[in-house]
Amino acid sequence: MSQTPAMQFNDGAAYERLMGRWSRKVGADFLSWIDVPPGQSWLDVGCGNGAFTEEIVARAAPSAVTGVDPSPGQIAYAKTRACAALAQFDIGDAQQLPFKDDLFDAGVMALVIAFLADPLKGAKELKRVVKPGGTAATYMWDLPGGGVPTSPFYKTLKGMGLDVPHPQSAEVSRREALEAVWREAGFRQVETTPLTITVRFTDFDDFWESSNQPVGPQAERLRNLSDAQRQELQKRLKETLLPGPDGSISYQAVANAVKGKV
Repeated sequence: MSQTPAMQFNDGAAYERLMGRWSRKVGADFLSWIDVPPGQSWLDVGCGNGAFTEEIVARAAPSAVTGVDPSPGQIAYAKTRACAALAQFDIGDAQQLPFKDDLFDAGVMALVIAFLADPLKGAKELKRVVKPGGTAATYMWDLPGGGVPTSPFYKTLKGMGLDVPHPQSAEVSRREALEAVWREAGFRQVETTPLTITVRFTDFDDFWESSNQPVGPQAERLRNLSDAQRQELQKRLKETLLPGPDGSISYQAVANAVKGKV
């Protein structure tokens, strides 16, 4: 997976705080939708810190799972998870998978495809390693539509006239774009769906601390803010994210998903 330094997710614990819990939540809906039978062998491409791999083990009753990711830090964290008793984690590139053809029953990319320099190449690689009749699928936060769980940061920074870094292939996260990539890669029975979850924080401090983790597209932008800009950002977010009666903050995040048969 080719990534610019600002886009890398090298700290598994920080990613868990920033995004891992939301990845698991939307991942559960994704797994229900793709509906792979139990007892299948899975490949989790761009597995990160293993948050989604853990959902596969818990919910899909796989016979085996292999997770690959380009980040040694993420792989090291994934190996500490309980699912590591069944799952195997290795360094690997989504655009050049280190596996022979027709090896897995199911292949998935969870919150990965927009970070690939060539999404179509990643889709073709997934098709190559999945057996005929197998399922290949991906989902990605709707980045152009503001569906990412950290969208309040992006929207507020933009309102302050500040540029926000985006994954290099952000446009592929549109539902119609995902469908086009899957069809061009040669998958059959292609279907798409939106996946909507509620993102909830106990209070504003929880939101602020979670969103200031040193990973993800917003990390470099936040590090480069002046003290005055950071204070202004925090002020605007507090004015926008109105708490509920219990002090909690919640809003919706939306991912788009696509699946197909080999």
